[in-house]
Order: sequence, then structure tokens, then C-alpha cells
Amino acid sequence: MKTIRKIIVIDEEKCNGCGLCITACHEGALQLVDGKAKLVSESYCDGLGNCLPECPTGAITIVEREADPFDEAAVKENMARATQADTVKANTAEAKAEASTPPLACGCPGTKARTIRPSAPPVQETNNPPQAAAASQLRQWPCQLRLVPVNAPYLKEANLLIAADCAAYAYASFHQDFMRNKVTLIGCPKLDATDYSEKIAAILATNDIKSITVVRMEVPCCGGLVNAVKTAIMTSGQLVPWQVVTIGTDGSILEQ
Repeated sequence: MKTIRKIIVIDEEKCNGCGLCITACHEGALQLVDGKAKLVSESYCDGLGNCLPECPTGAITIVEREADPFDEAAVKENMARATQADTVKANTAEAKAEASTPPLACGCPGTKARTIRPSAPPVQETNNPPQAAAASQLRQWPCQLRLVPVNAPYLKEANLLIAADCAAYAYASFHQDFMRNKVTLIGCPKLDATDYSEKIAAILATNDIKSITVVRMEVPCCGGLVNAVKTAIMTSGQLVPWQVVTIGTDGSILEQ
């Protein structure tokens, strides 16, 4: 049964087919059809408008009208189908065989939460004046956003760094310039089939987070990381100061 609610509307005349809104939509409600963004199902759109900030032409607006109600179960089912289809296309036969191997009954030790206390960095013995190796600034494990427990003790009153996976490889001084004195959480909104906003909102609601620094790459798909933080702050109701740093694929800081 249709209800009166908020839902997006796309102006096809303004849409340039860039696809940025599609990567920003975590519900899979948008697709490119004949070079234009289309709302594929009213029940997939939650009406929050995460796609609006990413549209460079202003083609997307939110209106209040009669529409099918948002169906979270249908969204999860649709996203699961899409993820499965992508996996089938991308995986080789060897990767498929590996994926079919049952997990260890004892569980993965790599997901165990623990705090890292770095030791003094080693000094290389050469004829030149000794130089200390750069020390890692990672202060906890795990660091994958999907694996971090929302009640991990190291999250209490933490300054969070939420970073794209690629950022540490692109920016040479990532540890010193961004990770120092922060709890580092990393993820990729393009490859991880999950809604980061729910996890981040739970972290904000459970812990007295002092600040959030988002480090993203310049590529469009990284906009999903920024949108997840925006949504999490609104959902949790926690007023946390936050900033976004954009890293170019050449390793330079484009925006700070």
C-alpha cells in the first residue's frame, strides 16, 4: 500500500549520466539506464538523500509524495543478489573453489580485538649516521571497519580516523600525518557489501568519540565513506566534530 513519504526525484534533463549518485546510494535504488540515472524501485529508496550531495548537476531532489513504503528486507535481498552476481562475474574458477572451502570451526584469530603498544623502532647499522625506521602508528586490531567491535575498549573517547583502504598506499606519510594518536578504521565502500553508516552510528552511540577524520581518495566511489559518516552522525544524534581529507591518486592532498 502506497503512503505519503519523502522520496527522490531525478530530472533527466539535468542528469549527465556520471553515475556518482549510484555509488552514493547504499540501498541499490539507482541504476544507469540509457545513460541516465533511474530510480529502479520506490521501495529501495529510504528518502534520506545520500545521493544528493554527489550529483554535480543538481538533478536530484527530495519530494514528499505517494510512493511505495521503504522495504529494508527487499533492499538487503536486492543487494545480496547484486553482490552475488558481481562475484560470479569477477571470480576465476580457482577463486570459486577457494571460496567453497568451509571456515575453521575455531573462528578467525584475526578478528580478535586487541590494543597494539608499539616498541622502539630498530636502528639500522650502517656506516652512515644511524636513522630510526619509521614507527607504525597503528594502535589497535582489527582495523577493518567491518570487523571492529562497537564496544572495543580502545574506542572509548577516541579520535577516529576513518580511511579508504587505498589511501595509505597513495599517501606516503599516512602513518605520521593521519594515524598518529588516532584509532584507525579502514574500509572500501565499493568492495565491501555492507552499510558502514549503521556500524559507525553504533560506535558513536556507544563511545564518547572526540572527533572523526575521514580520509578518502578522489575517486567517486569513496564518496560512500563520507556519506556513511554523515548518516551515522545524524542517526546517532551525536554532535562530533569531523573533517574530510581528499587524497589524489598521485599521492597529493587535494582537499583538507
